Amino acid sequence: MDRPDLPLNALRVFEVATRQGSFTKAAIELRVTQAAVSHQIARLEDLLGVTLFLRTSQGLVTTDEGLLLFPVLEHGFDAMARALDGLGGRRNIEVLKVGANTTFALGWLMPRLTAFRQAHPEIDIRISTNNNRVEILREGLDMAIRFGTGGWSGHEAIGLMDAPLSPLCAPDLAKRLLHPADLGQMTLLRSYRSAEWPGWFEVAGAACPPVSGPVLDSSIALAELAASGAGVALLPVSMFSQYIAQGRLVQPFGITVSAGRYYLAWPSDRPVTRAMGTFSKWISGQSPEETGPCSA
Repeated sequence: MDRPDLPLNALRVFEVATRQGSFTKAAIELRVTQAAVSHQIARLEDLLGVTLFLRTSQGLVTTDEGLLLFPVLEHGFDAMARALDGLGGRRNIEVLKVGANTTFALGWLMPRLTAFRQAHPEIDIRISTNNNRVEILREGLDMAIRFGTGGWSGHEAIGLMDAPLSPLCAPDLAKRLLHPADLGQMTLLRSYRSAEWPGWFEVAGAACPPVSGPVLDSSIALAELAASGAGVALLPVSMFSQYIAQGRLVQPFGITVSAGRYYLAWPSDRPVTRAMGTFSKWISGQSPEETGPCSA
């Protein structure tokens, strides 16, 4: 196809719709109507002679042909954006969008981010937080810091640090906890990972009592509830050192259990930009237990 005939508007709409996984969300990002999105996609499909999307009961699904086209367009639009930044007075400034688990962002990353910005003024790093459920491409991110066991399909990942869990509670409650079995008399606050408390009691060599406390999807929320005296939370101690230093939380037992690690991840098919490489090297150097890259 000759360059003058490139359907740039339709290609841009396709890139956003694929990343968002929704015509409605694409319309919001592009500030047009959903009908306009549908029209541009239909035009592009007619021009290429292929189907790019299928509508299913699970939502919008990109076809194999669309998946071949998407990374080419994504990389091309990113390159154009960097070139325009350079011409527009932002010479040598590269935007880096990083998603981060909220607990890691507040407990570890944000206090250190000023040092990174001072060391690398050529990188405009933009952090957005999540509760560990993140889709890098769909959310327009370059990289994400995730908690888990690694091995995310289609992604490269560098292990940053372990985050062993241990019970934390308000000082008044801690006075009543002399042995792990004493936790059976307390409200045990829970995350959505139901195996954590049984795993900790197994390491502690004590029977796990019925765990019926409220379930929260945020470690920050668990910490706040525990600090208020509402119960005992199983939390990554290293992420809540400030709470402990302030006397808001106490670790009554030195027993910990591993439930996963923090990783820096990015899509395997995405070329590593200068900013991505710089941030990866920096955060790996800051982390005490870096492991090499893995992919799945």
